[in-house]
Amino acid sequence: MEFKMVSQPVPMLSGVFMKRMEKKFWRVGPCRIDGLLLLIFSTAVGAADLEVKDARLRLLPGDLPAGGYFSLSNASKQSVVLVGAESAAFERVMMHRSTEKDGMAGMEHVLRLEVAPGETLNFAPGGYHLMFMKHLAPLAIGEKVNVTLLFADGAHLPVTFLVVSPTSQ
Repeated sequence: MEFKMVSQPVPMLSGVFMKRMEKKFWRVGPCRIDGLLLLIFSTAVGAADLEVKDARLRLLPGDLPAGGYFSLSNASKQSVVLVGAESAAFERVMMHRSTEKDGMAGMEHVLRLEVAPGETLNFAPGGYHLMFMKHLAPLAIGEKVNVTLLFADGAHLPVTFLVVSPTSQ
């Protein structure tokens, strides 16, 4: 296999600067891999470094939101930042944290959660959880729901959640 460096001008730049600037590509046969993408992917945490356990979706009656619970372990050498989740079974999925202030229970919307290297983040009743809003089709206890966890670096981690009763922890 032969590797060749191929240069192409960067579009939308002009003048002397345009002539100096070149976008570098590695050519492997007919394929090109952008050097910047190669750098990004080499520093991104792989799905193999993240582990989800005990993923369950606590189904409430009617059209009430469902709660999603699981543990996310980061076995990599760098932090990961969870920024959300999505599922084709629900109109919207949000990250929340249960709170209690002055004897009043509440919930806060959470935009991002960092999981340090070697740490585990638990989504559990009374703490962090996913809130599944407006299911798009009826669900039954024992069914499985596909959910994708979304990370700040653009990584996606598919997870299968088991639908459980409202009384399960």
